[in-house]
Amino acid sequence: MSRTPARGTRARRLAVLAAMVLVTGTTRFLAPDSAIATATTEADYSARVPGCAGLDRLEIPASVMSLPTTGGRVESTAVMTSLVSGETIRYCQVDADIFPVDPAAPDIRMRVDLPYDWNRKAMMFGGGGYNGTIPDLTENVPFGPTGQPAPLARRYATFASDSGHQQSPAAPPSLDGSFGLNDEALNNFAAGDALKKTRDASLFLIRHAYGTKPAEVYFAGGSTGGREALDVAQRWPTAFDGVISAYPAWNNLSEILDLGYLAHVLSRPDAFPGAEKQTLLYNSVMDACDGVDGLRDKVISNPGGCHFDPHTLRCPGGADAGPACLSDPQITAVTAMSSAFRWPYRIASGETGYPGFPFLSGADMRTPFLGFGSSAPADPMPVTSGYGMQYWDQWVKYFLTHDPRYNSLEVNPLDPGQWLGRISYLSTIEDRNNADLGPFARAGGKLILLHGAADELVSPRSTSDYYQRVRDVLGPGPTRAFLRYYVVPGSNHANFGTPAFAASWDSLTALERWVEKGQPPANPIVADANHDRTRPLCEYPDWPRYRAGDPNSASSFLCTR
Repeated sequence: MSRTPARGTRARRLAVLAAMVLVTGTTRFLAPDSAIATATTEADYSARVPGCAGLDRLEIPASVMSLPTTGGRVESTAVMTSLVSGETIRYCQVDADIFPVDPAAPDIRMRVDLPYDWNRKAMMFGGGGYNGTIPDLTENVPFGPTGQPAPLARRYATFASDSGHQQSPAAPPSLDGSFGLNDEALNNFAAGDALKKTRDASLFLIRHAYGTKPAEVYFAGGSTGGREALDVAQRWPTAFDGVISAYPAWNNLSEILDLGYLAHVLSRPDAFPGAEKQTLLYNSVMDACDGVDGLRDKVISNPGGCHFDPHTLRCPGGADAGPACLSDPQITAVTAMSSAFRWPYRIASGETGYPGFPFLSGADMRTPFLGFGSSAPADPMPVTSGYGMQYWDQWVKYFLTHDPRYNSLEVNPLDPGQWLGRISYLSTIEDRNNADLGPFARAGGKLILLHGAADELVSPRSTSDYYQRVRDVLGPGPTRAFLRYYVVPGSNHANFGTPAFAASWDSLTALERWVEKGQPPANPIVADANHDRTRPLCEYPDWPRYRAGDPNSASSFLCTR
């Protein structure tokens, strides 16, 4: 899908375009940046540098964005020199605001990094949690390789936004849902409207900086960013040439209902397993299941083959008897977290449940913040409770009830009563569950989907469910023509803390080859960023079985099912 600029007249105009900006139908000549190269041939594109000074205070017309705004403006520009992936990179950093239609709604704050020696490609990054901050545009893609350069170091133009609201400095990172009181801000975040607005405004600035549009535009995100990656493929199938979606929270409302149910269960008397009991559970699962894939290495490669009964850890009589066993309420809580949750009512998105988390399949209990947390849910919600419990609390206060003082534990996901109508409405915004990716595929788009098998915050079972839905709609052959899905054994959510296997794979190069050369990923290898070992990256539902040889080498494993 590589696009080549037209020859002839257009090429001769490049020197003029480098110093000219079109603003709402009028031509404004800018003082040339002293570093701007005069490009007159196609070969000079890669040597072009951005017209940074010419972008300062530039108005962004509302007409360049396909969704309603009142335009935008560049607020600042600066030529930066940063160490990115071990290399000194010079780039123009552009900060801009996109203005809302509702005067009471916050701006979308966005940033574009424009490198010198641009490679004529662009990369948009997704966010995380409730967003509220602009992602670091110098970072790598989710589960990205430790030994390969990040997109900016590859001379990508990189861009992202805060998704249309600004997090309070007093709130834990990515856990401020207060913007949900405003409908436009809610739609910018939950429905993904800010994604397209940011994409359109960023491409407008890229064209003005370099005098041409990108040849390819990619998107990469994990968690909330993974949902955003699937959202852009679903809603705007021609907006991005390739997408990397990692551990995506695509059915956000459905997961929130499960998190609320688990908050209720864990808040019951004697139900919360403390740190010692979480370690007991983790070690017991490992003892029971590590090795069913042919190798004892603290990585459970075949979660489907792991069958562990938490009742084997039951305290005598079922009452709490210390750190060496689980009480009956704790067994109930552990079982609830790893089991599917179904609700007995209908919601507008059509979702009927959430498949639960793989805590009994070897998730690393040494990072409890993402799962159980270190203290039980309560009112007010402790910052030491699990991330998901705090996420639920913010959602109830600001998305559901619009009451910051509301006790989130008073909303019962099994019987929401007066809140059912609002829950059903929010499901149409937050569950991005359109499995018909045919328009994206027909436009030539390619999608790499990744999830860690031991993710304790967004269930890999949920991503497998979405993948199967796509196959059911399009068929196995057409799906494989544009989509690859990989589950990484031992990897948790975003390589947080100390996962059993910290996934590191150059998915961006694989995506580039697929989009630009028509070469799909072939026998990819994933490395463990924390240990000197590799594994084959198996297409779901395959998993890597150890056969013989060096246990740290991918060649010693065979993808099987």
